[in-house]
Amino acid sequence: MLTLLIIIIVLAFIFDYINGFHDAANAIATIVSTKVLTPFQAVIWAALFNFAAFFMAKYVFKEFGIGNTVAKWVNPEFITLQVILAGIIAAIIWNLITWWFGIPSSSSHTLMGGFVGAALTNAHGFSAAGVDVINYVKVIPTFLFIFIAPLIGMVIAFFITILIVHICKRSNPYKAEGWFKRLQLVSSAAFSVGHGGNDAQKVMGIIGAATIFYEKSRGVHMDFNQFVEAYAWVPFTSFLCIGLGTMSGGWKIVKTMGTRITKVTPLEGVAAETAGAITLFMTEHFKIPVSTTHTITGSIIGVGATKRLSAVRWGVTVNLLWAWILTIPISALLACVIFYILKIFI
Repeated sequence: MLTLLIIIIVLAFIFDYINGFHDAANAIATIVSTKVLTPFQAVIWAALFNFAAFFMAKYVFKEFGIGNTVAKWVNPEFITLQVILAGIIAAIIWNLITWWFGIPSSSSHTLMGGFVGAALTNAHGFSAAGVDVINYVKVIPTFLFIFIAPLIGMVIAFFITILIVHICKRSNPYKAEGWFKRLQLVSSAAFSVGHGGNDAQKVMGIIGAATIFYEKSRGVHMDFNQFVEAYAWVPFTSFLCIGLGTMSGGWKIVKTMGTRITKVTPLEGVAAETAGAITLFMTEHFKIPVSTTHTITGSIIGVGATKRLSAVRWGVTVNLLWAWILTIPISALLACVIFYILKIFI
């Protein structure tokens, strides 16, 4: 059983790394498309603040609340190491497929689909012995924020853009653009902190669920906070891996996010990244895992809508929406198949 736990932890960190380069575009797409930084400079910048999010979660929020939520998506009675392993493998496969085709899908919802899908397969349905497999109190807010997070980002970005344009309407355009290029360094850093704080904790949650199950099998009972204290290296490594992943880039998705949804100026980049960061900090406060991909996409759409609705390339946006909708069920189906395969060999 220890060997299986080690495999799960290694694969979880690999998923974390993949999540980093899959979602690198979220933090750097606008700053690259506006030529504030080169792609290489941008990924170093984003990776640094991805890792800095560890210290914010530990010393500002003083907890890893999102990780705690993820660990409790499935009720403990239906968690096994095989369930978690199948969920992680499914999430990795779907992340790599969407990265290859340049589709900015959600790593968090991929993980949720895989985890829940494998647990449902293990229980042969939504309930067993009168107990629900899914912890709806934790899953429903995560599911609803598939739609709410991008809307919040869109609305905040819309009003921030309007406010900035109103304040700067008499400014020298050349000087104003220079200022906003500098401000993009701040806004992209803030978004990168939000990205790291949100996404690294999802891997912590999965590792936590697996470790708590393993310790329980040895007669040791612990909750998520006790897990964090006993395995302090897990949070640190989770944030480190996502930072390293971000440094690896993800240029296909950068292109989609930075240029294909709407053309973005430095002013609009500041507005989109600031709106995205505000949304991520707010959801981290309420311990709700959200998609950083969905959040920044909504923010970019909000910025584009201030010019005119036709400035947003809705054909691209609709395709992204379909990817979001399909992510959970496809990940769940993949996890179902993988779980049955694992049962043959494990």
